[in-house]
Amino acid sequence: MLFRELSLYLERLEKTASRIEITKILSELFKKTPSNEINKVCYLVLGGLAPSYEGVILNIAEKMMFRVLAKAYNKDISEVIKTYKEKGDLGHVAFSLAKANAGKLNVSEVHSELMKVAKEGGEGSQERRVEILAGLLKNLDPLSSKFASRIPVGRLRLGFSDKTVLDALSWMEAGDKSLKPQLEKAYQVLPDVGLLAREVKEKGVEKACKGIVPVVGIPVLPMLSQRIKSPTEMIEKMGEVDVEPKLDGLRILIHFVRGKLLKAFTRNLNETSRMFPELEKIGKFVDCDSAIFDCEAVGLDEKTKMMANFQTTMTRRRKHEISETSKKISIDFFIFDIISKNGKSLMDKNYLERRKILEETVKIGGPFKLVPYEVTKDPKRINELYKKRISEGYEGIMVKRVNSGYIPGRTGWRWVKMKQGEEAQGKLADTMDVVVMGYTQGRGKRVSFGVGQFLVGVKDGEKIKTTSKVGTGLTDEEFREIERRLKKLRTKDKPKEYEVHKNYTPDYWVVPSLVVEIAADEITKSPTHTAGIALRFPRLVRFRDDRSPNDATTLKELKRLFDLQS
Repeated sequence: MLFRELSLYLERLEKTASRIEITKILSELFKKTPSNEINKVCYLVLGGLAPSYEGVILNIAEKMMFRVLAKAYNKDISEVIKTYKEKGDLGHVAFSLAKANAGKLNVSEVHSELMKVAKEGGEGSQERRVEILAGLLKNLDPLSSKFASRIPVGRLRLGFSDKTVLDALSWMEAGDKSLKPQLEKAYQVLPDVGLLAREVKEKGVEKACKGIVPVVGIPVLPMLSQRIKSPTEMIEKMGEVDVEPKLDGLRILIHFVRGKLLKAFTRNLNETSRMFPELEKIGKFVDCDSAIFDCEAVGLDEKTKMMANFQTTMTRRRKHEISETSKKISIDFFIFDIISKNGKSLMDKNYLERRKILEETVKIGGPFKLVPYEVTKDPKRINELYKKRISEGYEGIMVKRVNSGYIPGRTGWRWVKMKQGEEAQGKLADTMDVVVMGYTQGRGKRVSFGVGQFLVGVKDGEKIKTTSKVGTGLTDEEFREIERRLKKLRTKDKPKEYEVHKNYTPDYWVVPSLVVEIAADEITKSPTHTAGIALRFPRLVRFRDDRSPNDATTLKELKRLFDLQS
């Protein structure tokens, strides 16, 4: 398929707001795409080059793209910058400067050139990146240049995610969304829409989805918890349960193949094994050739010998300081589940069966520990264990249905977290992970910070709907930090995913990328916030670098919290 033909579809998608129409356009595109290119088409329409877990990131700064456009179209860089200031979008700049030509490059060729850019590194890599990108744009027609120039800076956001691609694959075969449940189940175990699309194109949905099992090295989407306030209700909904302490660490899935592979994936599928040199020791403490473990990585303050909080643990993400940080903050891995062992999937086994296999597999020692647990049917015992764990310094407890398999996502009453007991009153029982949508410049003292308030929202399907503006709970340094982060994400136009009442239009929109955890005193009904409910006295708790917008709190969850507070 010529990239020019793909660009015509991208133009249609950009102009379409209706979710069902976007799905139909994508299904039409997928029908026309050959099976050997459909994986690349899937990645490109999502603004990337590979599945997220592979960590292939272009990460080109806009300033570098000015140089690329100047070189590609033989213009002075000052002219490029002037045009950008007028149009506010690199795609429109490229479209206005590009020369009309036949646009004969195909999708695979464009994808290959962009992959070269992503893989460039070391001394002189910036110049080589500029050369490759300029050479690519020079050989594209204006419309193709418009979209190809947005991809390197992460600005090809057409208002949909992997979920809509799964819808489109169902539409491609069945003419409706009836096949989506099969596709979703397969995607949860193998979260690569490109690979799944190619399999569907070649074999059909049923054969493509049949027999998919966890693969060591490819992250399974993690099982997530829901909220129930009352232990009595927990027992009513879940029956016999397992109660564990809730840890304030970084959720990771450890993938291990003896002598060959060792990876750690966060819940948003980022590979982070470099953060944890301690993992190199795992082979001494496991009795298996390969496995996938679910665990919580928790920092230990060497001075106090106490468990560190999440933010302290996350200081490990600074690449050049890991060896130094690991001396101050060591890491313990609290393992609580096993998904695969020696190539065999354990996802269909119930929790107690998996726990038995886990205890047979992990030899406790070094930084590796098993999370303690107790099985009960008694609501009073749940409350007793909650109080006990709080007194020991834990966040609360996790309550898990013992007869449940490992089901990715947040479905059914399988896992529940309890961070506040039945007796607590006043404030909300839990925090929320929200997407930052835009921000307003500071006034008074906050002028120097660049941010006074920021607008946040929750997920509702593919949409992001507002719930609050946040301007409290931040230290001076956190104000400066959020300004540094948001400045890189600014975009001239409101992203298509956002539903925002005119009263809450910020000074600057940002692309959906940054997730923050916030607390609030209560949830109230709102006639203007598009979620229909608002957070009262919201305040920042922490940045959630381990979560993507797809992991954010949903409107359904927020409504559940609204019900729980009463």
